[in-house]
Amino acid sequence: VQLVESGGGLVQAGGSLRLSCAATGSQDKIPLMSWYRQTPGTGREWIATINLGGRSNYADSIKDRFTITRVRAKNTISLQMNSLEPKDTGVYFCNADFSLDLRPGVPGAYWGQGTQVDVSS
Repeated sequence: VQLVESGGGLVQAGGSLRLSCAATGSQDKIPLMSWYRQTPGTGREWIATINLGGRSNYADSIKDRFTITRVRAKNTISLQMNSLEPKDTGVYFCNADFSLDLRPGVPGAYWGQGTQVDVSS
């Protein structure tokens, strides 16, 4: 399974960005797809997860600002990020999990290369 993220870039505080992730190489629908991020000086942080049915979970740090969506029953997800803050700066990663258990913060085995998001103050 290969995951390719896109949509990162530089934005001013208060602005918005939309990230996308497309998975290839799997004949099966991926049950769970997630976004994580790695900010300077920290480890990889879970952001949000969505299942095939569209049910989603969010980390408290980004709830109400970020929205994860999924093309219905496909292996493509997006992350709409609004009201961005400098602390949101980092590399954002897509993750794929073939587990059927929605376990927020527990990543699956497959990662994308990441896309850089920079939020200026």
